[in-house]
Amino acid sequence: MNDAYLKPVIAYFMDLQDRICNQIETVDKKGRFQQDRWQREKGGGGRSRVLKNGAVFEQAGVGFSHVYGESLPDSATAHRPELAGREFNACGVSLVFHPKNPHVPTVHMNVRFFIAEKDGHEPVWWFGGGFDLTPFYAVEGDVIEWHQKAKAALDAVDESLYPKYKPWCDDYFYLKHRNEARGVGGIFFDDLNDRSFEEAFAVVKAVGDAFCDAYCPIVERRKETPYTEQQRAFQLYRRGRYVEFNLVWDRGTLFGLQTGGRTESILMSMPPMVRWEYDWQPQPDSAEAQLTEHFLIPRDWAAMADD
Repeated sequence: MNDAYLKPVIAYFMDLQDRICNQIETVDKKGRFQQDRWQREKGGGGRSRVLKNGAVFEQAGVGFSHVYGESLPDSATAHRPELAGREFNACGVSLVFHPKNPHVPTVHMNVRFFIAEKDGHEPVWWFGGGFDLTPFYAVEGDVIEWHQKAKAALDAVDESLYPKYKPWCDDYFYLKHRNEARGVGGIFFDDLNDRSFEEAFAVVKAVGDAFCDAYCPIVERRKETPYTEQQRAFQLYRRGRYVEFNLVWDRGTLFGLQTGGRTESILMSMPPMVRWEYDWQPQPDSAEAQLTEHFLIPRDWAAMADD
């Protein structure tokens, strides 16, 4: 195990999990995270923290994991077949929050680090991560602010990153079988190793440190908005898209299952309540129709003025 790389990353990820959980408990006021520590039979383990039935969040999960093994799984070598068969260490923080109020968006964030090693060869490492927003009744100003804060966080490290990571997010969080975006996007990147370790690590820290600053103000503005049973039903219907993406397309879910990770921790991103309805269509010109007709179309949100 290459401690020179792993130790500072693991320390940062564990601290990030702590900080995010503390901030979300402050926002929720009622709910508290419960922690499960788990061990992986083939090497490693993690800390899974879940807040259930809070005042704001129906379920919020924040997981830290560090797993290692003798051979990288297929999902990790699909784009790098030359690394197949190498020993690996993988660590990261992943979260998904499912609010009760349909006016508060669902959100996802992930930061991760991989290192693959083989005797007689230099270790190969890379970072990945990002965050994305999935509203049901979106407010344009919130979406603009979300993207502007993502851009500002990356610009502070390297102004070339947001123009690459924003469209990457749009492309990745896309349900090909629905021909539809999962949400309004954000930033996403993988295989980051085109600079020094310290510079790449700075990118990941910029993403992790910016998350609560980008998300919590939106929650505070929307958490008291009144909603109807019809709006709640629409939220549960749209959560179905989240489930479909995680089970069909998400590489992180696949990696966790292929490495023999803890299933409860891997699937804690799933919403506690969800529904599907055959061939449901929104009423023309409705708020529900506006979601797919306006907000789920990729735009340069960060460049738009918030009126």
